[in-house]
Amino acid sequence: MDLAGRTALVTGANRGLGRHFAEQLIKRGATVYAGARNPASVDLPGAVPIALDVTDPESVAAAARATSGVSILINNAGSFTGASLADGSLEDIRLEMDTHYFGTLLVTRAFAPQLAEHDESAVLNVLSVLSWVTRPGFSAYAAAKSAAWSLTSALRIELAGQGTGVSALHVGFLDTDMVGHVDAPKSDPAVIAALALDGVEAGEPEIVADDRSRAVQSRLSGGVAALYPRSA
Repeated sequence: MDLAGRTALVTGANRGLGRHFAEQLIKRGATVYAGARNPASVDLPGAVPIALDVTDPESVAAAARATSGVSILINNAGSFTGASLADGSLEDIRLEMDTHYFGTLLVTRAFAPQLAEHDESAVLNVLSVLSWVTRPGFSAYAAAKSAAWSLTSALRIELAGQGTGVSALHVGFLDTDMVGHVDAPKSDPAVIAALALDGVEAGEPEIVADDRSRAVQSRLSGGVAALYPRSA
């Protein structure tokens, strides 16, 4: 699937990985709607700012009405509260689910009719290595990403009939503001965005972007003992 000449919508496009997605799509010849809760925060030359809060059904519906011709949807918008499932704020836990699960579902459903107008179209859901494994300080986030992984698999099946391919991006920590507090190796978001877009062009259903994600994926069949050897 050639990205040149396509129209794309990127959620959370005002900063971090989302901004890199938008920038590289423009460089590859796509028209880009850059979704952000505050469209004035979109400072990327050539992008078309669109007001979009993925946790607000009315905002999502309004964004769909304000756009046309979208054949590439990148569900990138994210949140990170650091909430614990054991004793964290339920409001924070709901925010993680509203953003990563329900937000992805709302946006995909709203833009599915535009995607269906094309012989070929694509959805890329930005997930995480934490779709597959969790760690202290990330349990609410990981639960939401895990739910989004299941959602991605379901949408891949349900949208296939209209010619829409659905891909999942699994990646570890990125060098962005969201995880600036984390002391761990981090990938360059520009490199990850390029790799992910290459995967979309190639029609890859699952894009595993770094060594950490590949290592965890390789242990999934080993169950709890392989994923959590210290607690098994």
